[in-house]
Amino acid sequence: MVENRKGYNILIHAIMVILCVLCLAPFVLLISASLTSENSLLADGYFFWPREFSTEAYEYLMSGDSIFKAYGVTILVTAIGTALCLLVTTMIAYPLSLPHIPGKRAISFLVFFTMLFSGGLVPSYMMWTQIFHIKNTLAALILPSLLTNGFTIMMMRSYFQINIPGEVLESARIDGAKEWYILFKVVLPMSLPILATVGVMSGITYWNSWNNNLYYVTDPNLNTIQGLMNRMLNNAQYLKQLAVADSANMSAPTASVRMAVVVLGTVPILCVYPFFQRYFVKGMTIGAVKG
Repeated sequence: MVENRKGYNILIHAIMVILCVLCLAPFVLLISASLTSENSLLADGYFFWPREFSTEAYEYLMSGDSIFKAYGVTILVTAIGTALCLLVTTMIAYPLSLPHIPGKRAISFLVFFTMLFSGGLVPSYMMWTQIFHIKNTLAALILPSLLTNGFTIMMMRSYFQINIPGEVLESARIDGAKEWYILFKVVLPMSLPILATVGVMSGITYWNSWNNNLYYVTDPNLNTIQGLMNRMLNNAQYLKQLAVADSANMSAPTASVRMAVVVLGTVPILCVYPFFQRYFVKGMTIGAVKG
C-alpha cells in the first residue's frame, strides 16, 4: 500500500513537472528571441538559446521615449483602476451579503445578468464617446468594462457571507457602530484574502488590457504598454515611427523588437504575482463557494 502510494506521488509530481516545463517553454523562447539578432531570427528561426546574442531590440526600444511613456501610463492606470475596482466591488458586494437589505434579490439578479449578457461593442462605444466623452482621456483606459464585473462581486459577496460571522456585525451594531464603520474597521480587516484576490485579478486585467486603448485612444501619449505592443504586433510600419528623429534611416529590427516589447509587457506582472499568490489561492477557493 505504501509503495503504491509512493508510486502515485511520483507519477503526479512527474506530470506537474512536465506541465510546468510546458508552461515555461514559451516564455523562455520569447526571451531568447528578444535577445537574438534580427538577421539570425530571419535566417535560423527561433531557438531556446540565442544563436547570435544581441540586445539590439532593447536598445532600439530604449532609443525613444514611447516605451517609457507607455510604462508610466500603464502603471498609473493599473494603480488607479485597481483601487477603484476594489472600492466599487466592495461597495456593491457588502450590502448584497447582508440579509436585511431591501431589493437585494433584484440587485443580485442585475449583477448576475451582466455576467451572461452585454450590450456589445457598438452601443458601448457610442455611450462612452458620445455621452460620457471619455475618448483620448485617462478615464477611457479605466472605466469601460474594467472597473468591476459580476463575477468579482458575487465572489466577494460569498466571501462576506461565509467568513464574516453575523454575530460580529450584530455586536458592532449594538455598540452603536454605523455600517461605514463596520465595513472599514471590522469587515475589511477580516477580508484580506478576497481583497488580495480581487486586487490581483483587477491589476492583471488592467495591466494586460489593450482593447480600450485600441477603441478609445488615438493620442500616442496615452498608449499603454499593451496598446503599444498591439500596435507593434499588428503594424510593422509603426515600429519605424518610434525611431529617433536623427536616426530615421535606421532600420527597425521588427521581429526581435516585437519579442522584446512582449517581454517588457509581461515580466513585471509575473514578478509581482508570486507575492500575492498565497492570498489569491485562498480567496479563490473560499470566495468561490456559493453563499
